[in-house]
Amino acid sequence: MDQGYEKEKFETFKIKTSVAKKFRNYCRTISKSQSMTLRLMVDFFELNGVSPQDNLGETIASLKRQVIKRSNAVIAIIKNIEKIHHKPTTAILQSLLEETSNIEQDEEDVYDFGSPVLITENEELEFYKKQYKLIQEENMSFKNKITKLLDKVNVEKRSFGKNYLKLNLDKIDFDNFRKSNNV
Repeated sequence: MDQGYEKEKFETFKIKTSVAKKFRNYCRTISKSQSMTLRLMVDFFELNGVSPQDNLGETIASLKRQVIKRSNAVIAIIKNIEKIHHKPTTAILQSLLEETSNIEQDEEDVYDFGSPVLITENEELEFYKKQYKLIQEENMSFKNKITKLLDKVNVEKRSFGKNYLKLNLDKIDFDNFRKSNNV
């Protein structure tokens, strides 16, 4: 059943048998009812301003000509943009890149980094051991500082509401602690 047209009554048309068969076959191929198919056809003709008697071959040919003209115009605009904008910019960028490559070649000649110094496995292991010990010492000293800071924290009890923590430290000492520990 066609949505929106359930309550409308049917009308009859006088159509030749061969035309009716052809129309019914067409309705089956597009999976629409005969009423909806006819409605879609009429809407198409009205929307596009086309009459069934019009020769669409001429209309399509004129549309093709318009599309070709417009695409040629777009191509011309793109070529113009390429000439005016892109080629000079590309030339400027290429000259800059050439200059930087010349500068890099000159710099490579001036700087001599020498050959790298190779170290043994034992020297490398010793280096990492020292770094590990330094990090451990820093960690311990920071832990001691935090412990001292936490020792200065007291619990203040209230008669109403939640208890809170109070830091017994004046502002200058607190700022010094923050600065010394990068906090």
